[in-house]
Amino acid sequence: MGAAIAAQLTNAGIPVVLLDIVLPDKPDRNFLAKAGIERALKASPAAFMAPENAKLITVGNLEDDLAKIKDADWIIEAIIEKLDAKHDLWEKVEKVAKKTAIISSNSSGIPMHLQVEGRSEDFKSRFVGAHFFNPPRYLHLLEVIPTDQTSPEVVRAFSEFADHTLGKGVVVANDVPGFVGNRIGVYGMVRAMKRMEENGLTPAVVDQLTGPAIGRPKSATFRTADLSGLDIIYHVANDIGKVTGDDEDFTLTNTFKQLVEEKKWLGDKTGSGFYKKTKDERGKTKILTLNLDNLEYEDQAPVKVAVLDALKGKPLAERVKGLYEVEGKEGDFMRGVMNDSFWYAAKMAGTVSGQLQDIDNALKWGFGWEQGPFETMDALGVKTVIGSLEKEGRTLPPLLQKMKDESRDKFYNGGEIVDAKGEMQPYAAPYLILSDLKKDASKVVKKTSGASLVDLGDGVLLLEFHSKMNALGEDAIRMIGTAHKTVQELGYAGLVVGNQGDNFSAGANLPLILSQAQDEEWDELDAAIKLFQQATTSLRFSPHPVVVAPFNLTLGGGTEMALHADAVTASAETYMGLVEVGVGLIPGGGGTKEMLLRFTDQTLPGQPLLPAVQRAFELIGTAKVSTSAQDARKLSFLRKSDETVMNRDNLLAEAKRKVLELAPGYVQPAMRMDIPVMGEAAIGAIKSALYGLVEGGYASKYDREVLLQLANILAGGATNNRQARVTEQQLLDLEREAFLTLAGKKGTQDRIAHMLKTGKPLRN
Repeated sequence: MGAAIAAQLTNAGIPVVLLDIVLPDKPDRNFLAKAGIERALKASPAAFMAPENAKLITVGNLEDDLAKIKDADWIIEAIIEKLDAKHDLWEKVEKVAKKTAIISSNSSGIPMHLQVEGRSEDFKSRFVGAHFFNPPRYLHLLEVIPTDQTSPEVVRAFSEFADHTLGKGVVVANDVPGFVGNRIGVYGMVRAMKRMEENGLTPAVVDQLTGPAIGRPKSATFRTADLSGLDIIYHVANDIGKVTGDDEDFTLTNTFKQLVEEKKWLGDKTGSGFYKKTKDERGKTKILTLNLDNLEYEDQAPVKVAVLDALKGKPLAERVKGLYEVEGKEGDFMRGVMNDSFWYAAKMAGTVSGQLQDIDNALKWGFGWEQGPFETMDALGVKTVIGSLEKEGRTLPPLLQKMKDESRDKFYNGGEIVDAKGEMQPYAAPYLILSDLKKDASKVVKKTSGASLVDLGDGVLLLEFHSKMNALGEDAIRMIGTAHKTVQELGYAGLVVGNQGDNFSAGANLPLILSQAQDEEWDELDAAIKLFQQATTSLRFSPHPVVVAPFNLTLGGGTEMALHADAVTASAETYMGLVEVGVGLIPGGGGTKEMLLRFTDQTLPGQPLLPAVQRAFELIGTAKVSTSAQDARKLSFLRKSDETVMNRDNLLAEAKRKVLELAPGYVQPAMRMDIPVMGEAAIGAIKSALYGLVEGGYASKYDREVLLQLANILAGGATNNRQARVTEQQLLDLEREAFLTLAGKKGTQDRIAHMLKTGKPLRN
């Protein structure tokens, strides 16, 4: 965990000293620290946003190198969960650390005030818990846990640093066992196991019910348990139960105890848990599931839960309501599990945190829930939940009793929220949240099924996509032109292109392209490509600044929009790529042109152009996707001037700020008219390389057909003039011609159909 935290700090550009204990049987006294970095470099998903970030880490050991922390601004421990070990470490640290350093523990269970016993008042004032969730790069939550003696200024400064610099979602937790996330999250997991056995369900069925169907990760309950480690859940549940006196709430089932205590099946770390991975006779991985009756593993047949079929495709609120109200053992299980979560969250309000939104955020950011327990109660109706709890014979926690007495049906109510005591308090989200902004109907300037124009305030307009996966259909593309027109007519300073969905954009509307190609609607398809090219290029060649704010999947047309923006404000977790060759096409919205320009512009006068053409060809031809914004910059999807935001929640606000920075004195750019190209010389070089790839089995014959079309564009057409010059429009025309040619081929249509059916590329 220490190495994973160190990796995330380097992702933010922060140098780190990583110290570990000395193993007496290892000649290298820094063996464990080095091993931690190696594990982080090999981790999947990757701990480092770029492997070279590891160079920011200096390794050492706690016996020889403790003096290396003397200049550190922040010192954090992630050692064994034993109080005496922490006491010993903090005694040594206090003798070395500078008097302004913030001191933190990553402990997931040992209260912070116990750790600083015996330390000076000054040390205690700078000590604050900093509990990361694993893996630190991907789980957004950071619980900041002050003691009664922690300086409020330290809490404020550290929380701000964690938010803006580290990109974490900060929840300030009370210094109680389990803090917020584990206290409520582990309770819910323990109760789900008990409810499963009571209702005669299997782990596989429970994971179907408690995963994406109710807005939670695919790993759901028991896959998450295996990933976390059954021993970790075992110890956390037992420890919280003992320390709090809530033994009954945290009592694990006999089956679970048997897995840990007798079988030693601890999940992924031992290869066996509620699930087991194995290989079939062909060497293909298959998943076995645990039979709870005999504790033997069985082939996992496809799980079908009828009630989920009826709810498929419906909005989250409808799915949750449907599962809460359905009859039968699945309904009994889901009502029980949700009521457990609601009851315990309400019971813990004020104990783990005084803010209900912090409890909701802890579950969303630390466990990947789309909605926290109080938000879910609002969606169901608090009165409905209270009635269900009373029907079960439960005593209402004081918070819910007050909600009942005052006949309130929501915790969140516009600009107000109920606090832990049941009183209404003003509430303003710490981030720009579109769903909140759009509650004011006047902020939505225009809307279609696939896109909206939203007034962000301060003279900035937002173009927001909201189709499935934010795929770019005709209505979304046409809205780009409407956005430019609206900026000019209503006097906005500029435009942000962004949204707060799961992904920025997964690219083009493939079903429409396939349909038009199969029906031979070539004029319509040609017009659609031309419309998209006009839309993407307009993002740069407009009389006002445009900033694109990509995050997560930014593929195909999504990348092409970012490539054409005046500036990009990207989330650190941005996965960009021109992936069209995977479906037998080429980037047709200016992406091929833009990558050629980026690489040729990096070529010094007098240097050959071929390496630049080859770089663009390799990047597009292999459908390379960046692993982060940092990687996207290395690949030239992002420019050095483009900005990266560590915390995605700040993304739209930072993009808005960039528009306002660019707006004064903005000058509309002109299209390039003198782009150097190589013509047949480049095509010949690429043909030779392709021959070797096909003969060596690295590319199929149809890959060759697709890639030759790509080569023709990057060469500027089949001219024999090695010093030819072309315009941007000529390159766009070559793109459109190649796109249409490929769309008419059976090989491409087969690839698109296969991708739509399986989600995987076809190698034909």
